[in-house]
Amino acid sequence: MANAALIEALRAADAVQFGEFELSHGGTSSYYVDKYLFETDPRCLKLIAEAFAERVADDDKLAGVALGAVPLVAATAVETNKPYVIARKKAKEYGTAKRIEGALDEGEEVVVLEDIATTGQSAVDAVEALREAGAVVDRVVVVVDRQEGAAELLADHDIALESLLTAEDLLADADG
Repeated sequence: MANAALIEALRAADAVQFGEFELSHGGTSSYYVDKYLFETDPRCLKLIAEAFAERVADDDKLAGVALGAVPLVAATAVETNKPYVIARKKAKEYGTAKRIEGALDEGEEVVVLEDIATTGQSAVDAVEALREAGAVVDRVVVVVDRQEGAAELLADHDIALESLLTAEDLLADADG
């Protein structure tokens, strides 16, 4: 069942917008979920952290995909008292030149937290980077699954996709 409080909070933060939008993968959509509006809203962030916390196993380490999921994973880390790592899209070209930031031990079980899944490619890239660093990752949990192929792509890489909300949940009874 969809989290009615979270849906209401996302709408109240104006994070669900209607019009004609170009998406990061190049497609277009008649609606847009503005992750920066919900990730910077304290009420949304609290509800998301609480919902993510309910889906995290006792032995999971948390991971967030830079930049968008960093506030989400940080809030969830505080909620669960669990450490986290950040998966960058590519290694830094300065300093430690790491792609994974934070302490990660070989064989650690990690759950990736992400904001929005559309095609799922950024989540796959993050999981692959974490696996290359020695983590065991088989699950990604997102705030919103736009239901545009992410679950299928992740499944092709032996990764389960879980979502707090789907596009269908978010758009039901919306005043678009």
